[in-house]
Amino acid sequence: MNTLLTEEEVAKRLHVSLASIRRWRFERRGPQFIKVGSLVRYRPEDLESWLASLPTGGAQPVQAQATSVGGQRYRGTVKVMSS
Repeated sequence: MNTLLTEEEVAKRLHVSLASIRRWRFERRGPQFIKVGSLVRYRPEDLESWLASLPTGGAQPVQAQATSVGGQRYRGTVKVMSS
């Protein structure tokens, strides 16, 4: 029989709070889970699959758009000064 993980064990493995695990389950954005009566359990392979499906790395760099302000052309961030 496969070992099932408790909510607490999953939270500890992921270094997140128990509340986060429960919120993810409620919002259906966490790993798949099994209900055993009123108990919630996780299969280690479901946890690994979920982790593998998450995006990795930082955000993709965004190219600055050329903009025209007051007839002048700017590239990148335009700082607006308040008067």
